[in-house]
This record gives sequence, structure tokens and C-alpha cells, in this order.
Amino acid sequence: MKRIFFLGLLLATMAVTVNAGNYSDYYTNLPVAVAQPKLPTIAQNTVNIIDCGGVGDGVTLNTVAFDKAVDALAKKGGGRLVVPFGVWLTGPIQLKSGIELRVERNAIVYFSPDKSLYPDKKGKSSRVKACISASGCHDIAITGEGIIDGNGDQWRPVKRGKVSDVEWKRFHAMGGVERQNGGLWYPWDMKAGWPNIGSSPEQQEAMRNDLVRFSNCERILVKGVTFQNSPRFHVHPVNSADIVIDGITVRCPWNAQNGDAIDLGDCHRALVVNSTVDVGDDGLCMKSGRAKPDVPANGCEDILIEGNTVYHAHGGFVIGSESVSGMKRIVVRRCRFAGTDTGLRFKSGIGRGGKTEDIYISDIVMSDIAQQAIVFQCDYENKPAGSEGKKRPESVKLEMVPEFQDIHISNVVCRGAATAISAHGIKGLNCVHGITVANSTFVYTKAARDIDPATARLALSNVKMSREGE
Repeated sequence: MKRIFFLGLLLATMAVTVNAGNYSDYYTNLPVAVAQPKLPTIAQNTVNIIDCGGVGDGVTLNTVAFDKAVDALAKKGGGRLVVPFGVWLTGPIQLKSGIELRVERNAIVYFSPDKSLYPDKKGKSSRVKACISASGCHDIAITGEGIIDGNGDQWRPVKRGKVSDVEWKRFHAMGGVERQNGGLWYPWDMKAGWPNIGSSPEQQEAMRNDLVRFSNCERILVKGVTFQNSPRFHVHPVNSADIVIDGITVRCPWNAQNGDAIDLGDCHRALVVNSTVDVGDDGLCMKSGRAKPDVPANGCEDILIEGNTVYHAHGGFVIGSESVSGMKRIVVRRCRFAGTDTGLRFKSGIGRGGKTEDIYISDIVMSDIAQQAIVFQCDYENKPAGSEGKKRPESVKLEMVPEFQDIHISNVVCRGAATAISAHGIKGLNCVHGITVANSTFVYTKAARDIDPATARLALSNVKMSREGE
């Protein structure tokens, strides 16, 4: 009788498992102590989307089937929602605590071009629902070897100067309207017949949201999946804690407006490893806004980024433009950037800035960097599509001033940047100081340094710079 009791107890214990492997090896030999994230716990219940009426024929809308599957698992205390072979057309998917979305190989979750599916009638945000979201949840995961496609062409504006004639004609074949004397295209009055949801092309553009957005969540795992073609940012945890992002691929057109890959916005205890990025905006990006009450995290703290590859992006690793609540204990190492606009990018501006502390970046290789290998910019302005040419207010309140300091960069090898190192602060303010660059080599095509000594203080040690071809 006792044996039966203990066997039952063992089976009950096994009913809940921790996803993924052991990540403790990444936390050895760090230049600063970084707290390790806790992994999510997922119950061993399984629901297949087919069991809830799902049809993966690329035609049938599966929004209701996903809702049913999530609700069924939630009633069981969580578990794995399996998406098998097929193309699964759907509207927004909202996950709940204890649920893992498992997208199998040769499965594509494809988000519908029907914009009327996405407005959040209960929400206060001006943006529509993210394609995949969770809010105030714990123990959630997206795993597998499949593809999650945001169908972002239906949402994003397109700048004429960033596309070929062939591409420009393709966009017009979808419908849409031009602005700025033909310099900008908006997906409006599309020929497929899907309704507009905004009062104007510009207002509708401002409504587009992320492919994956987790807000105020704890214990998140994102592993193995390909995320592509988002309406806006791709993978975006916000005010969340205990995050592991492992071995994902993020891709979209190089000219996709706001096509950030992995954005950690006010996150604590995050690990980003073994991932590949090729996108239209920032690659691996840290953001921090104004502090919020009653959320798991404000500011970016205890973040380790290792072993990732970034092809096209505005920046390989980026801090900013928002850094209001601060950045602490961030380690970036053993990454490679090939073909990014900038390599290590630190950008902010008055009204968006905060303080950085204990930032260590090492063992980075770069090639074919279009602009700067390392850049500090303190007059950055966010310019949504269509805002070009608008004047900045002459008087700006001196609050939330950026302070890039205590940043240590070493063992960088870069071949082919236009400028090796660029740094500009703000006159009369202490915005860029306490920056070290050591034991690094840069091959540049235009300039070795573009550093304003009056506003930016960098200490370079054993840094070699040579012009390409000399």
C-alpha cells in the first residue's frame, strides 16, 4: 500500500516539469555578478490545436481554435499547446499562465491580414493587440522548430528610397496610398478588401503592434522558433522578469519600419543566447522607460547576451533610445555582427535618458559595418514614418538626461566599418564618461575616430586602427 502511495506521489511530481536545459554554464567567469533567470514550470498536459477544431490549410481562420486550446489547458492547470504540420491562419493569440505554445517543425502560424481582428476593445492602448501576447502571467513559453509569421507587409509603411522599382510596384499592386509626394506608402484601402481600422493611413499605422509581447510576466522561455515579418517589434518582453531566449531566429526585410528583433524593455534576469537576427531595425536591444508601480521589473538589470549572430540591423547590440529607469549589470560577449549599420550602439536623448552601470562587452567580431563600429549618441530623436522634416522644439526641459558611463568594451575585432569609434555628448552635461575600450582592432574606411573631447570621455587602451587598403 505504501509503495502505491509513493508511486502516486512520484507521478504527481513528474506531472510538472521545467522546460529547457541547464544554463548555469553561461554564468561562469563573468566580469560582474549577474543573477540567473528562473525557468518556467509547465504541467505535462497536452492539447493539439486540431482537437479544438483547428485546420492548418492556410485558409481556415483558427482564432477560436487557439482560444479554446488555451482555455482548455488553463482549466487543467496549464500544459503544452501543440501546433502540428500545416499553415495555421489566425487572429491574435493570448496565452495564459502555465502554457507553452509548441510550434512543430513544418508548422507555420500565419497572422491574418484582416486588421479588424486585432483592436482591443477593452484595452486602453492606442495600439492593437499583439499577434501573440500575455499580460500579468507566469510560467509561459514558445518553443519548437516552426515559424511564426506576423504578415507585417499589411501594416508597415514603406519609404520609397528604401525599395527597388520592382518592390515599389509590388506594394502598389496590393493597394495602399502614397504620401510625401510619392516618398512614402501606407497599406490603406488594400485591394484584398480587408477593412481599414483607423481614421486615416497615419492613424492606422500608429496602431500596429508587436509580433510577441509579454507584459508584466515572470518566468518566460522562448526557444527554437523562427519569428518573422512582424508589424513592429518581433520579440518584446516588457516589465518582466526571468526570461530565457535560446536559439531563435528573427528575420524581416532589411527596410522594415521599426522591425526590431529582440527588445528587452525593463526586464530583470534575462539570458539571450545562440540566436540569429536579420532585421530592419535594432538587433539585440535594451530599452527602459519611466518606472511603473506593481510590475515585476523596472529598468534593465542582470542581463547576459552570448553567442548570438546579427546580420542586418541598425545596431548589433543597442542600449536605448529609452534608458530612463537605468541599465545595470549587463554582459554581452562572444557575439558576431556581419552587415549591421552600426555595431555597438548607445543612443538616447534628453527626455529619454537614464544611467548605465556595470556594462561589460567583450569578444565581439564585426564585418561590413556600414557606419560606426561603436557609437554614442545623446541627441537621438524618435522619428516615426511621416515625421521627417518636423521641427524639434527649441526649448527642451533638462530632465531624464542620458548618462552613458561605466561601460567597458574589450577584445573587439572589426573589419570594414566606415568609422571605428564615434562619441558625442551634450554640451554642458556629463552624458558620456567612464567608457573604456581595450585590446581591440578596427579596420575603417573613412575615419578612425569621431569623438568630441568636450562632451565625451573615452579611455582607449591597446586599440589599433588602420584604414582599409593601407
